Amino acid sequence: MSVPDAFDHPPRPMVQRVGAILWPSFFAAGIATMVFFAFIDPLQLRDITFSHIQINREAGYTIGFFMFWLATASSSLFSWILLRPASRFNKPLSKGSQ
Repeated sequence: MSVPDAFDHPPRPMVQRVGAILWPSFFAAGIATMVFFAFIDPLQLRDITFSHIQINREAGYTIGFFMFWLATASSSLFSWILLRPASRFNKPLSKGSQ
């Protein structure tokens, strides 16, 4: 009976993994929102895109922030996926197959 191989380090708690994705993306979305809306008025943006929808300026800022947060969270998630250790997915070669 073989003993399962141990990981090179234990898995991180889920809250730590989610926080590592959401916190940097929240910060980046806040900066992106400030820079974007320093030059773009949400009401003018609404008028040239969805003029039939009535939203106020604050709702435009809120929608913009959450869109930036979604984009930056997607980027952080993709980076996290690419940086996961290979030892979690690849089994070590057996001694006889080397």
